[in-house]
Amino acid sequence: MTKFGTGQMMSRVEDARFLTGHGRYVDDIAPTGALRAFFLRSPVAHADITTLDVAAAQAAPGVHLVLTAAALEAAGMRLGLKGARVKNLDGSRGAAPLRPILALGRVRFVGEAIAVVVADTLEQAKDAAELIEFTYSDLAVKLSVAEGGAPIHPEAPGNLAFDFGMGDQAATDAALASARHRISLPVLGNRVIANPMEPRGAFALWQDGRLHLTVNGQGVWDLKKDMAHAFAIAPEMVRIVNPDVGGGFGMKGMHYPEQFCVAAAALLTGQPVRWMGERTESMLSDNAGRDLETVAELGFDENLKIVAYRVNILSNLGAYNSQYGQPIQSELFAKVLTGPYDIKTAYMSCKGIYTNTTQVDAYRGAGRPEAITTLERAMDHAARVLGVDGWELRRRNFIAPAAFPYRTVTGELYDVGDFNRVLTRVGQEADLAGYAGRKARSRARGKLRGIGLCYYIESILGDATEAARVDFNADGTVSLFVGTQSNGQGHETVYAGFLADRTGIPFDSIRIVMGDSDLIPTGGGTGGSRSVTTQSSATIATIDVMIAGFSPFVAEELGVETVAFDEGTFGAPGSNRRLSMVEAAELARTKGRSDLLTHKASYTLPGRSYPNGAHVTEVEVDPETGVVEVVRYTVTDDFGVLIHPVLAMGQVHGGVAQGIGQALTEHVVYDENGQLLTATFMDYGMPRATDMPMISFTTEPVPSTANPVGMKGCGEAGTVGALAAVSNAVFDALWAEGVRHVDMPFTPQRVWGWLQETKGAAA
Repeated sequence: MTKFGTGQMMSRVEDARFLTGHGRYVDDIAPTGALRAFFLRSPVAHADITTLDVAAAQAAPGVHLVLTAAALEAAGMRLGLKGARVKNLDGSRGAAPLRPILALGRVRFVGEAIAVVVADTLEQAKDAAELIEFTYSDLAVKLSVAEGGAPIHPEAPGNLAFDFGMGDQAATDAALASARHRISLPVLGNRVIANPMEPRGAFALWQDGRLHLTVNGQGVWDLKKDMAHAFAIAPEMVRIVNPDVGGGFGMKGMHYPEQFCVAAAALLTGQPVRWMGERTESMLSDNAGRDLETVAELGFDENLKIVAYRVNILSNLGAYNSQYGQPIQSELFAKVLTGPYDIKTAYMSCKGIYTNTTQVDAYRGAGRPEAITTLERAMDHAARVLGVDGWELRRRNFIAPAAFPYRTVTGELYDVGDFNRVLTRVGQEADLAGYAGRKARSRARGKLRGIGLCYYIESILGDATEAARVDFNADGTVSLFVGTQSNGQGHETVYAGFLADRTGIPFDSIRIVMGDSDLIPTGGGTGGSRSVTTQSSATIATIDVMIAGFSPFVAEELGVETVAFDEGTFGAPGSNRRLSMVEAAELARTKGRSDLLTHKASYTLPGRSYPNGAHVTEVEVDPETGVVEVVRYTVTDDFGVLIHPVLAMGQVHGGVAQGIGQALTEHVVYDENGQLLTATFMDYGMPRATDMPMISFTTEPVPSTANPVGMKGCGEAGTVGALAAVSNAVFDALWAEGVRHVDMPFTPQRVWGWLQETKGAAA
């Protein structure tokens, strides 16, 4: 057999239906005749509601229902959305102000949902929403990420949501004070919008007192629990379904007001209700990503070994706690605080600040891109200030292979790694020897060329436990039930291929079942680069159960004492008769052994895996216009054992594209009143195909010891490495022109402005 688990190349089976318009997305499968929901949203960033009269809207043609917070409360629904909290320095928990499903007495960001109109048609719902009498008394708007400003929640004096710290502060301060060399660098993490191809949407109906909610999310089980809590019903009275999902990137992993409102509207009208967000609506209300201000400080000894690292972060949470918002720039940032370097003394502090903006939560990488960008930009800056080669500075500080398993100062246990080998390989692939010639040719054409390096490491996240179930069906197909959820990554291909390779079950006969809380009792969904690692481990455990279950049955049928399973068949020494797994199942069916037609198991990872790798970017800057073009991009990753190289490559390409987008073009802008100025694709700089270079992708695998497959997650790695690699390349191009500080995004206006400032200073 060709071992799929060691890297067999095969096409994605799901692409045929996606590319021919046969995907089953939320808006494709909503019940015919379902009522349409439309949300009235706040036009201002901060105000007390003085009037909210929905009588005229309720009487409008086609309208069945208008819901406000008061109406939800009257219906007995719990009004608050779940929000994560972290532990403060003093041991208390961060602030937990109520985040209402619909605005309750006050609005706190432009786009906050105030009321929902449910009508026969979307046009009728929109027309009726204009009849709602909504007046308000303006309040001062808080936009700065610094403490203080107009109070947003009484539970958070100074708008401070939390004050988090990790590491040895006293030792870090002392080591920095005595360091031979010390550098400091402020790093801005600009706010971005996820903008998946498919906006958020949902539909709901109630049958026999049971809620059926279909939503394009990243998992069904947390939402099932929260819906049961909101409606005060038993969890078994809720069914959540995720059909095909057109991109999530972390943003669809949280729960949103619209999902609860659609469910409430279906309950109160007794009819199915559907909602699909429009693009500007999504930009206003989807959880944003990043948005932090960081100051990094590095101390070095006389041999340029790092003796201390300190990071101070101000994190913009938006107006409320989102589901994972507080841990993103605190606990998750800390997971890879010291990156691939042997840093024994470090400290990070993070203050979360409420502002009158949309909530900030997980976006591809969730804290790890921010941490690595900060560290790798600081390392690059240190090399320039100290006058040493940045590649050599990194090599000098890498954790040595013999030091693994390695416990970081923040408590993470890196299991394996060979960072220098990966760095050497990427240098070869990037043709470092030829860079001087390329730079000279760029200069001859009037362009500034720069090269940037980022060495990243990240930690997979999410639930360490996953389950799998295999059913042998009467029609000859085999169903594999999984607890993760595809958002377009190619799970159907990789899961079916993995099962086929390990069992000999024909690939074409395997059907992947996911995203249905009635069919799959538990699961961790998708997020944190966990899916293939955890699900494949659970599949292996289930295969072991299958082999153990079939073996005595097959042995009895073959008339032997024992059988072994090898190369996809059961057999015994000295016997020419062999049975495949499918043949064994069919024989069991004819013998009435239904107990052998279903097998299930769960598996808990003993530890996390830590994908790592190096990105090398080359850019050209036009000094006359400030336009930055990424002209070469080289990645060498250590993903351990590759389950599917094509899918891994696709994940890296997608991650790099999102990183380049944030670095060059994407940037959320609010005016002084909290109005979102980048609320359409005319104003928000989504990267285009013309912004993307060809990406060279190679691997230098060191198999992980933290799972039976030996793999390391790859879903977020591209973004984790791209931000600093592009930033360092742009800085390299501008350094020779006298520019001494840059921050994302590197738009033409900003880059041109920095060059003009330098020229002015020189004159």
